[in-house]
Amino acid sequence: MKTLLDLDSWPRKEHFDFFRKFSEPFFGSVVTIDCTNAYDRAKTEGVPFFVYYLHKTLIAANEVEPFRYRVDGGQVVIHDRIDASATIARENASFGFSLIKFYEDIERFSKEAKIEIHRVQNTPGLFTRDFPNDNLIHFSSIPWLDFTSLSHARNFDFPDSCPKISFGKMTINPDGKRTMPMSVHVHHALMDGYHMAVFVDRFRELMG
Repeated sequence: MKTLLDLDSWPRKEHFDFFRKFSEPFFGSVVTIDCTNAYDRAKTEGVPFFVYYLHKTLIAANEVEPFRYRVDGGQVVIHDRIDASATIARENASFGFSLIKFYEDIERFSKEAKIEIHRVQNTPGLFTRDFPNDNLIHFSSIPWLDFTSLSHARNFDFPDSCPKISFGKMTINPDGKRTMPMSVHVHHALMDGYHMAVFVDRFRELMG
């Protein structure tokens, strides 16, 4: 389900009209996430850590309204729910795009995510299914790389306003603290640095 945003009463209407015309309207940042407690809870609950922090990412994305906005021509739609299209790695070092639906209940989310991950890992190719809707975040994990910045391949001819969220290698400090980098790229016609900060703060709270 989706509804139209009333642009005339939106304080960012001028911002939307300005940034949506850019050839590259996305901006992004990389922040460090303390995942010590979250990692321990995931192990205690028997949830794969990747699935655990994907779930927390989706909670934050669904709570922060601009992350549910998408550009639709000259309009903005508000989706009721945001799911994830996550890149899933295979043993042969290739990957495929998944569609992992968001459920607030972590047990149901984990169960459904595991089914979709297994399907992609055992299906060749990049696009293993259709993606008819844009109520998505584009999600990826690069667990081999402790990055401090990140860019994304982009087809500027393809209309795209989905947030892109990526995680890097988890490192363990001498004191036992676990951290990992998180990259967040968002469409500037839909939100600003303030909204990104609200999202990051909420995610940190969920991981704390």
